[in-house]
Amino acid sequence: MKKVFNVSGMHCASCSKIIEMDLDGKVNSSNIDFKSGKATIDFDEKKISEKEIKDLITKAGYKVE
Repeated sequence: MKKVFNVSGMHCASCSKIIEMDLDGKVNSSNIDFKSGKATIDFDEKKISEKEIKDLITKAGYKVE
């Protein structure tokens, strides 16, 4: 399943990398764009839920919708 999340609080490429590293190994792929505030994440719902993804992003210090 591919889903786009709105993420606020990112201001540089390092912010994107932090989220990508936190998701690495847990999702199929992730494309985090700090400029647009969009996180496009392809994941298997049997392995990780949408809530778990949001929780990981929130724990990294960003707000996700």
